[in-house]
Amino acid sequence: MNKKISAAVASAALVLGSTAANAGIIIPAGEWTLDVNGNVNVYATFQDFDDANGTTVTGGVAGTEDTRGESSNQSINTGLLPAWLGFTGTTRQNDLDVSFTISMQPSVSGNVTTGDQSTTLWRQAFLTFGDKSWGSVKMGKDLGIFAGQAILNDMTLLGVGGAYGNSGTATTLGGIGTGYIYPAWKGQIAYTTPNFNGFTATIGVTNPNQVSGNGATSSTGDAGLTLYQDRFGVEGQVQYAFDSGKVWVSGASYNVSDAALEYDAEAIDIGANLNFGNIGLTAYYYSGDGAGTTTFGFLGADAAGITRDSDGGYVQATYVIPSGTKLGVAYGVSQLDALTTDSAGLLDENKRWTVGAYHPLTKHLNLVAEYNAVESTAQGNAEIESSALSLGAILFF
Repeated sequence: MNKKISAAVASAALVLGSTAANAGIIIPAGEWTLDVNGNVNVYATFQDFDDANGTTVTGGVAGTEDTRGESSNQSINTGLLPAWLGFTGTTRQNDLDVSFTISMQPSVSGNVTTGDQSTTLWRQAFLTFGDKSWGSVKMGKDLGIFAGQAILNDMTLLGVGGAYGNSGTATTLGGIGTGYIYPAWKGQIAYTTPNFNGFTATIGVTNPNQVSGNGATSSTGDAGLTLYQDRFGVEGQVQYAFDSGKVWVSGASYNVSDAALEYDAEAIDIGANLNFGNIGLTAYYYSGDGAGTTTFGFLGADAAGITRDSDGGYVQATYVIPSGTKLGVAYGVSQLDALTTDSAGLLDENKRWTVGAYHPLTKHLNLVAEYNAVESTAQGNAEIESSALSLGAILFF
């Protein structure tokens, strides 16, 4: 089951190298081998919100009441991992392993009368070439390098996590914004070394995605700055994998500009995933300057270009009981340091508790039950809270 889950994650949303993905549905096609893979996941989610009498937190990820003041709702939707259909083709030519990956991620529900309106994502279109003797090169759109392992090892990847929204949304947040910054989907040219007895390293230049101020004002945010397109982003990772787990370090550096101001946005992280029999343990920490929170660069500086520090991380423990069901508990937090000019409504921290059960009904089908509680706190100590129970299933192929 673990190999199948890794393959699905790799092919659908979190591919870090198509040549390393495990097989889905294999179709020989002349000199090529086509791997058709993906998943369908569906969750019924029961949500409760506590806005503390209309309190708002700029940058908070806890759910809030709707405009009618409703404090609860229900939805049928995908979780953190979107449903998807992926195609990976591989071949060996001129002493090179060559591959391509293209995928699409449709929604499983709609939020209009006819049910026809939904969001379809297009997250991957990349090629790779290389050889085990000297490494491999990836070119195209795929998951970012920095914080990629944070989301790969998040147990809510098989469930919902935070930001449980209305029906018809593409995905939830999982642990994004409550323990790690979203790696996002970026055009990139990256090189990965050969495997040296468990050690691998990746370095890449990436397309600078935009940083959204999300309507923030000069007292609370970056007012809509964009990552400077004259300078590529740089991301890298070093990882050591061994029999009982892996440890990694990754980092990212970007340049942000708007009108007369300019600053650097940088972040670094460290993490470990360890497995001892039926026990799994994960610990992760990140720190940034100008990197902001939730998405890279969001609320990373004020309108004058003065950067804010941010940090966070998560801890997670899982245990597989004799029935095969994996039980898990996780706690994550993301913190944002305020400047002296910031308002009391700016985010101080987002935090999340998750308790989950993931049962393999078959080799490909998992039943999932999760409870998530999210709390967002402002610099002035105002709080908003939300909680959700999700029941559903995820099928890999």
